[in-house]
Amino acid sequence: MSLNTAHANNGVLLHAGECILLFCDNVSMEFHGQEQPEFIGSKKGRIYLTTHRMIFNAKDQREKMQSFSFPFIALSEVELEQPMFGANYIKGKCRAQPNGNWIGECKFKLHFKSGGAIEFGQAMLRAASLASRNGPAFDAPPPYQPPTSDWYAAPPPAYQAAPQGYYGWIPPTNVFPDVPPANTVYMTDMPPPYPGINSPYVSGGNHQQHHGGWGAQSQQNGAPAWANPNYNEQPSSQAGAYPGYQLPNYNNYPQNPPPYSTYPQPGAHPQGQYNNPYQPH
Repeated sequence: MSLNTAHANNGVLLHAGECILLFCDNVSMEFHGQEQPEFIGSKKGRIYLTTHRMIFNAKDQREKMQSFSFPFIALSEVELEQPMFGANYIKGKCRAQPNGNWIGECKFKLHFKSGGAIEFGQAMLRAASLASRNGPAFDAPPPYQPPTSDWYAAPPPAYQAAPQGYYGWIPPTNVFPDVPPANTVYMTDMPPPYPGINSPYVSGGNHQQHHGGWGAQSQQNGAPAWANPNYNEQPSSQAGAYPGYQLPNYNNYPQNPPPYSTYPQPGAHPQGQYNNPYQPH
């Protein structure tokens, strides 16, 4: 996990080729086990599930923790809690990425004020499992590397999951129909240092190997800005550039992906522990 590395211009900052699967605008986060000021207190904001990780962005611009990145490979002991009294929530443990602005590990709780905790948690676990097919299991999270290029308005596919799904799985957008507001999703040319469900991990590779070299056109077609999460220029009017950008073409999708009803149903694992596919057994 990395602290304050996944926000830009009052929006979310993605890696090259990363796509948002689910978005929820009314959540709160709590952290335990860390004494840094950024981790103290309940935090309200937005949560994103992407092809590579989970990202929290704070609503209050005065909040010391403006963003927190949860790569799937850094998560463990994830549980979907369904208390007899009170709302359902997700809890788990996360380990810090080297150079990620904090060290060690911490526990977290994620509450959904408008509901959907079970569906979001199940989707996160499914995405983590699918991503594990595309890369090795790491003994420790890979280091966070800051972007070496400017950031820009993300291409349209970054705002939503692939309509045909991933390996036959379709994220539950029926439960989370909202998409991020315009001019709030930004991207850099830096590729993720860990695998996602839409791209394999290539040790020592670059973003052109991962994504067909489209990132090289970013400064021509995208809305340029500085690779600095604290940069406060007004939101760009060019969000939604890259009209020709396409998601990777998968040939192993079934013709008719199974409906979301085949997904594990709420209550199937009450207060049960889910195994992290990246953890060695």
